[in-house]
Amino acid sequence: MKILISEWIKIKRTPIRWLTFLTPVIFAAFIIWYFSLRAITVDTQISIFQAFFETWTTLVIPLGAGLIPGFMVHQEELAGSFNGFLVSRLPRRDLYFGKLTMLILLVLTDTLLATLALVIGLNFILDIFISWPVFMGAAIMAMIGTLPLLAFHIWISFAWGIGVSIGIGGGGILIAALTATSLGDKIWQFVPWAWPVRLASLVGAYLLKNIPSGFIIGQAVKGLIPAVILFVVMVIGGLIWFERWEGSWHE
Repeated sequence: MKILISEWIKIKRTPIRWLTFLTPVIFAAFIIWYFSLRAITVDTQISIFQAFFETWTTLVIPLGAGLIPGFMVHQEELAGSFNGFLVSRLPRRDLYFGKLTMLILLVLTDTLLATLALVIGLNFILDIFISWPVFMGAAIMAMIGTLPLLAFHIWISFAWGIGVSIGIGGGGILIAALTATSLGDKIWQFVPWAWPVRLASLVGAYLLKNIPSGFIIGQAVKGLIPAVILFVVMVIGGLIWFERWEGSWHE
């Protein structure tokens, strides 16, 4: 807990808090505004779900997965080329795991806040009925699919810096967008950047009411198993690597 409090204090004067709390509200407001200009039909809820989650998981998540850990690690690099960070009396694994845990909490908050703001806004501003369990379930599935990306990017940020992390995140946008289409139907379970959008979309299939639950669950398992395995591998690999890491890549 002390490590998490320390990590929270460290990001006080960084763009990270703004990205975490302002981005989801702005994004949800934009979706609400867009659909306020359109006629409300029986298919509006499905259209909102697709617009919100496809954009969030193919654009915001890949970019955020590169930006936020990059900023977190870059801040440590600026503070004496990691010297203050690495001379801490705390075990190396605790330092690394603390950063990763804070990163996960920030992105989880980001996604849930965006979804909650959307559901509340649609209900109270546009008076559109929303199946909030489906939307919140999709947010949770998207977050599970994001975990391996976060573990990967925190490792990349420590190893090669913020520029590489952001660059890979930018490439992830293209990969996520392509695998969200029919091009990814046969390979999405093997592509980490496809997991957030595909897993969220599977929950959204319940809104269609003509897709068997067995099919949805079977497809979800195909994505969840590799996502969990890769997350564990990335965490363990990152912890082992960090134990021997010597600091700034600029030296």
